[in-house]
Amino acid sequence: MSQEDVQTEEYQFPKKQIVWGLVAIFAVYGTMAYGVQTLNIARPKIAADLDGLSLYAWSVSIPSLIMALVTIIFGKFSDIYGRRIMLMISLVACFIGTVLSALSPNFLFLIVAQSIAALGIGAMMPLVFAVVGDLFPPSKRSKWVGLLNIPLGVFTLTGPALGGLIVDVWNWRYLFWLAIPLLAFCLFTVPVGVPSLVNRDSERKIDVKGCILVALAASSSIIGFSFADRHPWISSHVLGLLLVSLAFWVVFLFFEGKTEEPVLDPAVLRNPTFNRVALATFFSSFGTMGMMMYFPMFLQGVQDISTFHSGFITTPYGVLTAFMGVPVGYIIARSNRFKWMYIAGYGILTLSMLGLILLDARSRIVWSVAVALLGGFGYGVIPTINTVVVQNTVPKRLMGVAMGAIFFFLMIGTAISPAILGSTMNVSYQKALSQSLPGELSDIADEKTMKALDDPQVLLSKTALENLKETIREKGINGEQIFQQTVEAIRHSLEKGLRNIFWIGLIMMIVSFLIICTVPREFANSEE
Repeated sequence: MSQEDVQTEEYQFPKKQIVWGLVAIFAVYGTMAYGVQTLNIARPKIAADLDGLSLYAWSVSIPSLIMALVTIIFGKFSDIYGRRIMLMISLVACFIGTVLSALSPNFLFLIVAQSIAALGIGAMMPLVFAVVGDLFPPSKRSKWVGLLNIPLGVFTLTGPALGGLIVDVWNWRYLFWLAIPLLAFCLFTVPVGVPSLVNRDSERKIDVKGCILVALAASSSIIGFSFADRHPWISSHVLGLLLVSLAFWVVFLFFEGKTEEPVLDPAVLRNPTFNRVALATFFSSFGTMGMMMYFPMFLQGVQDISTFHSGFITTPYGVLTAFMGVPVGYIIARSNRFKWMYIAGYGILTLSMLGLILLDARSRIVWSVAVALLGGFGYGVIPTINTVVVQNTVPKRLMGVAMGAIFFFLMIGTAISPAILGSTMNVSYQKALSQSLPGELSDIADEKTMKALDDPQVLLSKTALENLKETIREKGINGEQIFQQTVEAIRHSLEKGLRNIFWIGLIMMIVSFLIICTVPREFANSEE
């Protein structure tokens, strides 16, 4: 069936096809939400258990790099070969990566396994929204894009607490094993419900050169930023890779303008509304990453809250992020107006980042919950509006490319931001630690013990904490007192490092807010 066949009427597909299609994409999106929500809250403890906190930022950066590349490539492929086959391929990759993650013997293996899973997850995000665009006309899309947040909300509501409970009571490996039956259900429903629309006008030419160039450009930039936590910014490792990345980006954009079937169509990049949404999405990822990745570390490491309880604290953020999309979709469908919600969402999310900066080790839990509520309320309106605006400002023939591109910018930000934020935290932490450790510690602790303090994992691992306590007690007369002072120094230094991260997130959110203020107030439906 050609894409053009379904553009003339509101519902070209049989009712049964539409129902099964909705079941399939709801299941896929919900399964993806389960994995993200349970892993975010558990990642600090997993890293500590596998002795991998030094690679903590890489555990997000590398899979996010893979996801960024997959979103843009699979988006284009789905326009050519259809959404169904691309979703099936993505689910198989996610299944394999999930099984390997559950079997991980060390943190580096886990990163590799998560990167394989990211091949699937990165494709799922734009594809499920593109399927909505295939199934429904523009007047109906915003409602279903909003309703798609329901399965996201269900797992967002239960995911953090469930993830914390499993980690604290059983083992983090069960987080991955529980995803297997969910993925199996998706593998059944997708071929039954998702229509296989194929673009007959396309000659099915794969932009191999574009895929290679964008992969080289994105990977060199992300790896370059990631090296910043181990090397100076002006070193060849960092600056050299960033310059190489810049060269690849220039060459990529040059060749895309001369390619018949570009993986990133220049027509999308020439759309001013798309560009503004994409830039705001990229910059805001620094703020949302601070909330999703480093806020749990603040709760568990600085405020000494268990994984289980920190899951409850962060749950409002995820729940509101998910469920706010439902009323937003209905409002847009009725009024065709979105600008005021866009500005309000980015503005409130910016205020939540300011709230993170104001938190400290002695802050009451109610203030942490308030920050999570504020962040979820603000961020919740953004994904739905992003999707609807992008789908209604590009021709339908470019919908897969446009959805892949918008998620590409999101994933690039998600991949780069942990590297920059992680580098900032490490430098700030080590500087503060050198100034706050008790002087007696260097007299009684060996070099191995002092080196171990460079990583704040001692605050997140009971085993590491007990080992440090035993070492100091054995070698010092006032061992208990020095141990308590050392723990407080580590906690104080971690707080300093995380606060600098939150400052970067706030600045980036302000930039995003200003960009969104320039987006047009209304959009015209595009079915060209």
